[in-house]
Amino acid sequence: MNKSILYKNFLATVTVFTLILSFGFVSCSGKKEAKSVSITNVSYDPTRELYQEYNKAFAKYYEEKTGTKVEISQSHGGSGKQALEVANGNDADVVTLALEWDVQAIADAGRIHDKNWVKKFPLDSSPYTSTIVFLVRKGNPKNIKDWDDVVKPGVGVITPNPKTSGGARWNYLAAWAYAAKHNLDAKDFIKKLYQNVLVLDSGARGATNSFVQNKQGDVLLAWENEAFLSIAEDPEGYEIVTPSISILAQPSVAIVDEVVDYRKTREVAEAYLNYLYSDEAQRIEGKNFYRPSNPQILKEFENVFDLNVQLVTIADFGGWEKAQKEHFSDGGVFDQIYEKK
Repeated sequence: MNKSILYKNFLATVTVFTLILSFGFVSCSGKKEAKSVSITNVSYDPTRELYQEYNKAFAKYYEEKTGTKVEISQSHGGSGKQALEVANGNDADVVTLALEWDVQAIADAGRIHDKNWVKKFPLDSSPYTSTIVFLVRKGNPKNIKDWDDVVKPGVGVITPNPKTSGGARWNYLAAWAYAAKHNLDAKDFIKKLYQNVLVLDSGARGATNSFVQNKQGDVLLAWENEAFLSIAEDPEGYEIVTPSISILAQPSVAIVDEVVDYRKTREVAEAYLNYLYSDEAQRIEGKNFYRPSNPQILKEFENVFDLNVQLVTIADFGGWEKAQKEHFSDGGVFDQIYEKK
């Protein structure tokens, strides 16, 4: 075989090989890889189970709607502590905290740019609510029925620290409202309550663990959802007592503008918080013992929640700015009445 034939055969082989490679490259590159994005939700202590379920539902919804996969990272802790960490630079695309004041602290630090952030989402950016109840041991051995029983000598109380926990601040204000309604010296009433507190955990879940796992105390002042979770886990161990007066606890949600702008995640972050108001999400919230903000869906859970309990609101305390300054700031009423053990 002469050199000319060999050269032609070589060229033919190279051409075929090149075509095969080109076809393979086009075939592989022709497959569109699904887009993906990740966001972080910094939340408060007792929302772990709620967002574990909600995040799966949202990710499914968002991918079906946009074709983009979304991965949500969660962080949980005492609401005040979580807010401080985000204000100081920890990254969070969204925050879902226990109360408006904690979100405002992030805004005051300049990380939330919208001065009217509370109106960004419906119902003052509060997609679900809760209230404060008592969790007692089965049979209610101390016969705790209302707030006046909680301050009796010899009653061991578990509640978190209002300096770090949003739930603890709701607990404190609900007790104050009871004293005020009954024309009692509210400051003295609160002092007696905290004299009965055995341990001040930094967050609501830590307080629940002290009461449930460590068997400390006779009564846990608890988020309603946290009390129901304890009953679900051990129905023979505990009972819920609803006091005659409590408070409408309104957790708040917000976009952290500084983070979503540099991470380019605003679209998915806004969708994430908006979807909390969807029918699917509202039912997930009810299933996890939060009160849905949609009145029609809340009615579906009327056999779960006591919808007749008298609830005061933060407006009865002049709003969060006034309540925080008067009761929980350095030198406020809590600092004046609490004696460390």
